[in-house]
Amino acid sequence: MTPAELRSLLDQIAAGTLPAEAAHQRLLATLRDAPYDDLGFARLDNHRSVRQGFPEVILGLGKTPDQIAAISARLVERGHPLLVTRTDEAAFTAVQALVPEAEFLAVARAIIVRREVAPGRGTIVVASAGTSDVPVAEEAAVTAELMGNTVERLYDVGVAGIHRVLKERARLEAARVIIVVAGMEGALPSVVAGMVDVPVIGVPTSIGYGASFGGIAALLGMLNSCANGVSVVNIDNGFGAGCIASMINHG
Repeated sequence: MTPAELRSLLDQIAAGTLPAEAAHQRLLATLRDAPYDDLGFARLDNHRSVRQGFPEVILGLGKTPDQIAAISARLVERGHPLLVTRTDEAAFTAVQALVPEAEFLAVARAIIVRREVAPGRGTIVVASAGTSDVPVAEEAAVTAELMGNTVERLYDVGVAGIHRVLKERARLEAARVIIVVAGMEGALPSVVAGMVDVPVIGVPTSIGYGASFGGIAALLGMLNSCANGVSVVNIDNGFGAGCIASMINHG
């Protein structure tokens, strides 16, 4: 049972159009459903949407196009939205053969199928320090959008030209949660968090010159932020930031 189906069930009970016993039987049927589908090479978690409000997401790295397509087809068959991260056009070709409505978002490196999900309460702003950080920012933005959130993008507003982010203060202050994506020294989350009173999720990227150490400098800079309300995900983890922001925005 998807979150939307569960909500519909509860609405029917509240409206008196579905007897409690009938609802009880439908819920029991859901609980008897196999907790996962064994595809031989993967075990697809059928209860992820019940626990977390969104179905399992496919990490494209390390999987063949045919494996990605098979998992995608099963998810869509169950009525779920689809999100494949860190993928490419070869995988998309295989997925589209089984799931014609699938879309490929090249910048985000994602394959998606949109479905109706519970809406978030406010707006999530995704800000990137530089244009080179946009692929990770787009992964975060697309993840949050598929999970039912309104997302605004503020790209190329890094501290090398700090007037750019200062000009967007009103949009930042109107957000319910902010994702800030930055490489190099990773300073932008601290600047943004010093301007607002909402949670800021820092995403360090692997963009930068030699002493950035593939994003470690940005990661440490964000972890050492003196601004209140900053949390940090792993290097290049736009998906993780989008998930956390969605949970906050649905809370």
